[in-house]
Amino acid sequence: MRRLIPDSKASLGLAGFLALPVFFASLMAVTLAIEKARVVEWTGHDGHIVRTWHTPTGAIEAKIWLLALVPPLLLVLAGWIAAHFPYAIYVTCIAAVVDALALTVRLHRWQVHHTARFAYGEDLIADQTTSSSLARGEWEHDAAHTVTSLVHYTIGLSIAAVAIALFLKLRHGRRPVLRGGGLQQTGGAPTTSA
Repeated sequence: MRRLIPDSKASLGLAGFLALPVFFASLMAVTLAIEKARVVEWTGHDGHIVRTWHTPTGAIEAKIWLLALVPPLLLVLAGWIAAHFPYAIYVTCIAAVVDALALTVRLHRWQVHHTARFAYGEDLIADQTTSSSLARGEWEHDAAHTVTSLVHYTIGLSIAAVAIALFLKLRHGRRPVLRGGGLQQTGGAPTTSA
């Protein structure tokens, strides 16, 4: 059980901190990837198919939230594993950058597919009506921009963490070392220095 708890928890804490923007980016990316409107169709009196669009089902929403947890949990796991080895902070930062960039690999494709699945836009109201608050594809564009922005924040925070770790390491290397544990030798008996 002792082996499961690392001596230094700094990388685990950093992974938890960096997992926050990764989670929100993941939430938006997964929404673009799998969200779809619930479509109800029936045959009207004139024989034509009538179609109405409704908000996604609860099952889809639950699936989105659960899948959105995967990238941040992988990052925390990487931080926990790295905490057992040297250079844990640096490995955690690299894992955060890779994790964040992985969310952007298919982002444009997800954006296009989400737009196709919502024929009337995210608000499910046709653009030509006065009640429409979002044009078709507008929400998807904003969501993809948010994912990209959060990925950039994650990369920036990771670079800042590496810079701080390097600065502290260099500063610690230049600090004068006290010899004798802070004790002064005066005659025969050791006394502590004030």
